[in-house]
Amino acid sequence: MSITPRTGFTITDSDFELFSRFLEETSGILLAKHKQYLVQSRLGKIVKEQNCLSLKDLIVRLESPAAKKLREQVIDAMTTNETLWFRDVHPFDILRDRILPELLEKSAGSKLRIWSAACSTGQEPYSISMTFDEFRKKTPGKSFSEEIVATDISTQVLAQAKRGEYEMLAIGRGLSQERLTQHFTETASGCWAVKPDIKARVRFQSINLLGQYSAMGKFDVIFCRNVLIYFSSEKKTEILTKMHGVLKPGGFLILGASEFLSGLSDKYQMIHCRPGIIYQAI
Repeated sequence: MSITPRTGFTITDSDFELFSRFLEETSGILLAKHKQYLVQSRLGKIVKEQNCLSLKDLIVRLESPAAKKLREQVIDAMTTNETLWFRDVHPFDILRDRILPELLEKSAGSKLRIWSAACSTGQEPYSISMTFDEFRKKTPGKSFSEEIVATDISTQVLAQAKRGEYEMLAIGRGLSQERLTQHFTETASGCWAVKPDIKARVRFQSINLLGQYSAMGKFDVIFCRNVLIYFSSEKKTEILTKMHGVLKPGGFLILGASEFLSGLSDKYQMIHCRPGIIYQAI
């Protein structure tokens, strides 16, 4: 079967299978067999810029050792960057009301480190930073410092996240008027910029979840939400095992609302928070 979309390049079943293998090996993203339309819609511009006539032509170019930038462009295009502020609400409430008090009781005055994996355009790590701000106001007198490490495979979304500026459409997705007023300033262009104190807590860097994390150091909490659904069960287990390796003993893992651990009971224990579930490193 061969499909020629409006973008002017052809996709055969064998080429789609080859591209799917490339995408999983380089980024972990697992493409279902019926997702040819997704490849067509997201790669059309790149295929045109590269003067390719087919998906196979693009794959050949991606295999070149000198195609690092092109590979990054393709992964950027195929990455889903759906996000919003304080997504699902309860993970941030759990962080503020349960996790932070527990961590500080164990190690008062220490530096708390949180990893926001697959942070997309920055809404999650900045929401975590705002949660720290709210926790301080709720519990004055607590002595500690914090660092939020936010990572993503997409260099394009990381660049946007680092800027910390958002149009009103993005601001309206999950952010209350109170938090907008408190943590943002309006720019001359009509966008909203994260205030320096919220921004200063967050450090962005490019990380492929299929790679190694040991150089990042140890974390008290890892947010890895709404990204594992795109991986095979084998890759998912591999990632969660490596994340356990960079969690401090007793550290916490927070997954997305529809994501659950399976087969890793020797590394994590489930904690019901009602609402919400978190996992603690054994």
